[in-house]
Amino acid sequence: MASDETHELSVEGTGPLARAWHDVVATARRTASEGLVVGTSGNVSVRCGELILVTPSGVPYEKLGPDDTVAVDLDGRQVLGELKPTSELPLHLAVHRATSATAVVHTHAVHATAVSLLVPELPAVHYMAAALGGQVRVAPYALYGSDELAANMLTALTDRSGCLLQNHGTVTYGSSLDQAYDRTAQLEWMCRLWLTASAVPGRTPSLLSPEQLAAATEKLRGYGQNG
Repeated sequence: MASDETHELSVEGTGPLARAWHDVVATARRTASEGLVVGTSGNVSVRCGELILVTPSGVPYEKLGPDDTVAVDLDGRQVLGELKPTSELPLHLAVHRATSATAVVHTHAVHATAVSLLVPELPAVHYMAAALGGQVRVAPYALYGSDELAANMLTALTDRSGCLLQNHGTVTYGSSLDQAYDRTAQLEWMCRLWLTASAVPGRTPSLLSPEQLAAATEKLRGYGQNG
């Protein structure tokens, strides 16, 4: 439960907190509508100044409104809201503390989770791996919501903006919720691509070389309207 000092924080109107919470809820609902999570699995966070807004634990996304805003500080102390933060709060805080992330998206996407059961990293099946920093690693399994899982994830995220969690799901981050979500969707698509190609009897998928991935990384620096 939030302390009395949190009453000074406003989530009404169109202020920064209100906009940030709206974006958190919209992104969480998108993960569900596009099949990246089932039920209340997965979670989303965004940084707003010195606060981290996160989805609450065990609440269907379609039921969330402005009065359900949940925020913690970087030490994990809840400073806004009556609902409990997601059980994966240690994971989100670890990313926000250790990286330049503004937003973090965690899902239980089917194809990505399937890949996490099979290999220590996603094979280089497509150049969009470069958008996540290179071949996507799998963080060793640890209990959900644990500090061990957060530590394993950070190791897998070294020089990367996304990773797989063994027998669990995905984590991606970015400078915005749109970017973090896009990286999640791209990761799920690449995992589906590899599973589809590797399932063809008698054939082995071709993979990109480190040199080819490096060239894609360089070219992607100029991708989009800012190139």
